[in-house]
Amino acid sequence: MTAFAVLRHAPTAWNESGRLQGRCDPSLSQRGRAAANHWALPDAVAGFRWLASPLHRALETAECLAVKPTVEPALIEMAWGDWEGHTLAALRAADPVGMGEIEARGLDFNPPGGESPRLVQARLRPLLVRLATEALPTGAVTHKGVLRALLALATGWDMAGDPPVKLRPAMLHLFELAPDGTPRLIQANIALGR
Repeated sequence: MTAFAVLRHAPTAWNESGRLQGRCDPSLSQRGRAAANHWALPDAVAGFRWLASPLHRALETAECLAVKPTVEPALIEMAWGDWEGHTLAALRAADPVGMGEIEARGLDFNPPGGESPRLVQARLRPLLVRLATEALPTGAVTHKGVLRALLALATGWDMAGDPPVKLRPAMLHLFELAPDGTPRLIQANIALGR
């Protein structure tokens, strides 16, 4: 089994205002950078190699953590298409019935012009297989959409209801990868404080 530790980037101004970011690439907010500068990786991941999404907010977070990641395109955030820059609350208010139908699709929830969690899983699988084959403990700085897709792979959650465990921000989540790349959640919500 191969250890795989994953965390979400620190907040941006868009996170703070509830806007869907997707592939848009805002930097960390002043508050987000200050928070990440106070994060420290737990001893459990000492010596791990690190990967990061190519988006600036993930790379900035890695810099704050003093890790030098390899950029991994498979870790990029889920594409929100036409909804990027909007809030879910505004989208739900504008079309409550349509949004309800789309959100009820779980893994097949797909914003117009965007990407479903199932598609995120499809692009994660080859990476997980590669990491399992290489058998090197690995950490990753990524995004909420990627973390949720990974959790669904690890637990069988269909994303149509509440998750089996809430993956909190500003926390590290530890998975292990079977030889075929199948993830299993070992421990969620490991503190990053100093």
